[in-house]
Amino acid sequence: MIMRRAAFPIRARWQRDALPGFGLGLGLTLFWLAGLVMLPMVALIARPWGEGLHSGLLAFAHAAHDRRILSALGVSFRSALIAALVDLVPGLLIAWALARSDIPGRRLIDMLVDLPFALPTAVVGITMATLYGPNGWIGGPLGRLGMRIAFTQTGIVLAIMFVGLPFVVRTVAPVLRNLPRDVEDAARILGANRMQVLLRVILPALYPALVTAFGMAFARGIGEYGSVIFIAGNQPFHTEIAPLLIVIRLQEYDTQGATLIGLVLVMISLLSLALISLLRRHLSHGTQGGA
Repeated sequence: MIMRRAAFPIRARWQRDALPGFGLGLGLTLFWLAGLVMLPMVALIARPWGEGLHSGLLAFAHAAHDRRILSALGVSFRSALIAALVDLVPGLLIAWALARSDIPGRRLIDMLVDLPFALPTAVVGITMATLYGPNGWIGGPLGRLGMRIAFTQTGIVLAIMFVGLPFVVRTVAPVLRNLPRDVEDAARILGANRMQVLLRVILPALYPALVTAFGMAFARGIGEYGSVIFIAGNQPFHTEIAPLLIVIRLQEYDTQGATLIGLVLVMISLLSLALISLLRRHLSHGTQGGA
């Protein structure tokens, strides 16, 4: 009797798994992902130290004093930060239109949101350089007003914004759809106007999703290459981005220098994602505690 009772929970647990071979499939998937994701990461981290600890430290010291590397990293991170922050506003508005309104052409907007995912990044870069160039449809009139977009950091930010916007929309829209309306109705019954409902009821519930969307757009923007190089101008110390400098160092057969730049990008990206994850958890606990 005791053994039957002990075996029953195990049998019931396995019966709840509707997918046949789930354990084996999960193990193979994790093994494949480890080889696909973790192994290249380990190789990237180990590459600068391949000739010894002293050589690796010297390489890092050289990179830390290389003004061109520091400038390229600054351009990439600054542009990605600005683009991700600015994307939050139109991304929230588009997500609201898709989740809460019945505006004409909503299905078309929903389809166009995913366009940056489908387009090759080089096509995006050429298109934006054509539009915002000195003779472009938008760049030409702005140039006559004394405003330059192409071949400046403003152009880099616009290109990264285009690529990062879908991350914001696709992260925020499902949260808006699942947000209970009765809380908003209760706030209106208690006398809150529309602005108060937005600021005190809706936005606090969206904070974790907005933080996640910002993190995803920022991480994508740091490593963006194809959509940026055509509109950036690629001037060293001004509009040269870190991914382009990696390609340049590889063309110069400076593999260690290219690896160091890539390692810095990966480390700062992982650190940023870790901080954003902690902030998202803190905001989620605060929202649940407030509820």
